[in-house]
Amino acid sequence: MSTGLISIVLFAALLHATWNALVKGSRDRAAALAYISMGHVIPGAILVMFLPMVAPEAWPFIIASTVIHWGYYYALNVSYRLGDLSLIYPIARGLAPVLIALGAQYWAAEILPVQAWVGIIVVSFGILILALKQTNTSSRPIVAAVITSMFIAAYSIVDGIGIRVSGSPVSYIGWLFVAEIFVPLFVLARFPKRLIHFGTRTSLLALAGGIMSGLAYGLVLYAKTLVPLGVVSALRETSVIFAALIGVFVMGEHPIKRRILAATVVAVGVVILLK
Repeated sequence: MSTGLISIVLFAALLHATWNALVKGSRDRAAALAYISMGHVIPGAILVMFLPMVAPEAWPFIIASTVIHWGYYYALNVSYRLGDLSLIYPIARGLAPVLIALGAQYWAAEILPVQAWVGIIVVSFGILILALKQTNTSSRPIVAAVITSMFIAAYSIVDGIGIRVSGSPVSYIGWLFVAEIFVPLFVLARFPKRLIHFGTRTSLLALAGGIMSGLAYGLVLYAKTLVPLGVVSALRETSVIFAALIGVFVMGEHPIKRRILAATVVAVGVVILLK
């Protein structure tokens, strides 16, 4: 994996942790997710106007990914309602490489070497550090984070295969983003006043978060056309370090030592996965 490609995925990881912090810190996460989705739709619409159509074989993957992303947004919203960023994010993102590596073996015929599975064990141990029962933490946010991770793994595998059969990776990304129009439309139909009263500043901030999120996922999808799915997804999950730092030092979340330790162990496991 080249230095340039590693830099692209690490940049995507930082962007992803940042937009998750925006969602967690929002006073209305459903409205924030609607505006973030619009931050995907706008650049996506621009892309598809100037690019060739994707191959017909890609449309089932775009549709499947769109449906899975609905479940992901719902699970993410519930997770952040129940738990802190520095608890939810490392579990949801740290478990994903394990599930993606397993799924890619079956769906994409990608077999990881032994040392990669050592990395998976380390990642799992890092997650276990966070998941250990604490007197002030119920199991509900942990369960929600694990469910969120399952959605992450599902759309990662679907898109990893879909973009490879699309014939035009950038067009695939564009149509995938355009399909997210149904998220803000649903929120508008269900909670119109919440979108209207979200505030200009926070709306623009959420739109900016959507652009960051879209850029992050687009970069990761591009990398998946060049490198095995499990490897790219593992490197992307270094975002748990960024999320833990933001959660602890910007949002003042606790306990500090356990969450920093867990995020660091997950990151070490991700590094081993890349060898």
